[in-house]
Amino acid sequence: MQKSTITIDVTLDANKIPEHIGWSATDSTAEMQQRAKAMCLAFWDAADKSALRIDLWTKDMMVDEMGDFFYQMMMTMADTFRRATNNDALAEEMKSFASSFFKKFRDEMIKDQS
Repeated sequence: MQKSTITIDVTLDANKIPEHIGWSATDSTAEMQQRAKAMCLAFWDAADKSALRIDLWTKDMMVDEMGDFFYQMMMTMADTFRRATNNDALAEEMKSFASSFFKKFRDEMIKDQS
């Protein structure tokens, strides 16, 4: 059986706010640790039938980047849902919501800049 290890390092400031997030994986082709401004990690607890999550972002993560991040996560979650369930209709509904969410987010960002 093959084993793969993913390592996540989070550097916190004095107030325990993330300053740096880095990750590496034994199966990655990257030779150096990869840097990230945000992460969302979820595990399924089958016994409790609940999702266990770790959501972190660094203090230099900008609001517009957070909107992009959530849009891309929702789109890839829809793709994953499609592959796992073969339910094209619900996957497309998720993508439609993600697109609507992102349009509203961009419109608010433009309005706030005016």
